[in-house]
Amino acid sequence: MAKTIRLDIVTPERIVYSDNVNMVIARATDGDLGILPGHVPLIAGLSIWPLRILKDEGETEVSVCSGFIEVQPEKVTVLAGCAELPEEINVERAEEAKERAESRLKSADGIDTVRAEAALRRAVVRLKVAEFKNKM
Repeated sequence: MAKTIRLDIVTPERIVYSDNVNMVIARATDGDLGILPGHVPLIAGLSIWPLRILKDEGETEVSVCSGFIEVQPEKVTVLAGCAELPEEINVERAEEAKERAESRLKSADGIDTVRAEAALRRAVVRLKVAEFKNKM
């Protein structure tokens, strides 16, 4: 059995990540997935959550704001509305987005709470991924 599996993370704008990896850990809408080479085929919706990538060199997290994951025995494809590598995250901008979303949720006067909650989750995930990188 192969030691690695191909991972491609794609958004409407670009290919965010493309490399061979040892394991992918994703949060699907119905639970966490651990994907190794040879995994059975599946398609699942993704939650707003960091996608964990394990390679011989260590672990990386990528901020993913929902989408879909398609798994084949030799390849994993993530189709995301947006995705950011840790080094691309502007922490100051993410903090401002978090504060803005929290403020909107507190006032809750006619705003779309679902959108505000999603914005808050995206900002928190971006900050978590940036913090994870700084710990490494």
